[in-house]
Amino acid sequence: MSLFLFCRDFDFQQAPAKTQQILMNSLLDILGVMAGATGNDTSKAVRRYARAHYPGGEFTSRMIFDGQRVNVLGAGWAGGFTADSLDAHEGHFTSKGHAGATVVPALLALADALAHQGKPVSGRELLTALCIGYETALRAGVALMATSPTYHASGGFSGIGVVCAGARMLGFDESTFRHALGIAEYFSARCPMMRVVQSPTMLRDGHGAGAFVGLNALLMAREGMTGAPAETIEDESVAAFWQDLGHRWEIDSQYFKPWPVCRWAQPALTAMVALQQVSGGIEVNRIEKIRVETFFESVCLQGHTPANADEAQYALAFPLAALIVRGKVGPEEVTGASICAPDILAMSARIEIVEAPDLSARFPEEILSRVIVTLDNGEVLRSQTTAAKGDPETAMTIAELESKYDMFASVSLDEKTREAIKAAVKNLASSSSAIEALSEIFQAPTAPGANPTEVRHGRLDEGSEHAIHS
Repeated sequence: MSLFLFCRDFDFQQAPAKTQQILMNSLLDILGVMAGATGNDTSKAVRRYARAHYPGGEFTSRMIFDGQRVNVLGAGWAGGFTADSLDAHEGHFTSKGHAGATVVPALLALADALAHQGKPVSGRELLTALCIGYETALRAGVALMATSPTYHASGGFSGIGVVCAGARMLGFDESTFRHALGIAEYFSARCPMMRVVQSPTMLRDGHGAGAFVGLNALLMAREGMTGAPAETIEDESVAAFWQDLGHRWEIDSQYFKPWPVCRWAQPALTAMVALQQVSGGIEVNRIEKIRVETFFESVCLQGHTPANADEAQYALAFPLAALIVRGKVGPEEVTGASICAPDILAMSARIEIVEAPDLSARFPEEILSRVIVTLDNGEVLRSQTTAAKGDPETAMTIAELESKYDMFASVSLDEKTREAIKAAVKNLASSSSAIEALSEIFQAPTAPGANPTEVRHGRLDEGSEHAIHS
């Protein structure tokens, strides 16, 4: 089956039940992450940017967990950056990246724009689009990583998924579809990922750029701009990555993160939790030092004394220390005042991170770590060689994923709103309007004490509504 025919004809109900469940878990997970991130500095800054520079146009969308209506491109920037600003969203090994932090906010923005024009997208149609977007983005990522000598950020491939799903939503013909793919690939955010790992900034994994590039490509192709072909889809060298589309699902290989830190740090945190359970609990004040043995890329994280939230999340020592002294690592442990917390920093200073050649040799097929704890009486506690919790082989249960959602979303949403969103996602397939069902995500924060962060209610550019053509 050609890519165009897959995107045109696929229906969510055709996916295996396991794939459907993972897709819906992914949607809830991303929404929880975005709720947890909505008050951080990156999210607030990018929403100010979108309001100031993308005020209107034919396609306008409300920003998620904000409510202000802006141009769909601005909503893409804001949604992608918000999802990316808290490093807790799901990911995928062979693409070495993530799809959802681009695909979910971009497609929600497009669906809201269509609903605003009187063309609502049903819940089943949105799930179909999300499934297309995830699957094609991940395959594009695998193709890119297999053919490029450079490790690119996820924005370098995730915009392809936005185009594949968005073209379905907009009813593109095959020629327009091909040109949109070519435009998205040509303008793709092929950012040098290791630069931000070694020097963390708000730019992160390029998801804001991926959302913008995908949506922008759709709008440009719709106006007749040409861009085909997209080499990571049409070149013979990548044919093997696309030939079983619709029969094998890359979505099934996604992992989920228990904690909002780089995936490379998570095996060590998983090992520490297991070590605490096996030992019956480790008294914090008895820990003399901790040695983490891990693969080279994880060693690069270090991060003993982060200066900001970006450095705290692209770190290993700091979040491990937070887990030990606070008993959890959520949004509040890697942002704000916690960055300078004396108890976390004191524990972080006792952590040594070293490369284990045997674990480096097993990367990237496996990401593994070991933790060795020395107590004040000289006793040494050693963990097993450990994979991260949330991998397909160590999957989080639905109950664990919902617990994570509740912890993250509670930062900005009250219990009634959290439960309404959870129910909406579970029942989305039967909804006649996805945007009405998910209306709570297009409102300002609702938790007691949550700062609405400069939200100005009202709609921009109400006057000009144009019919969609393809």
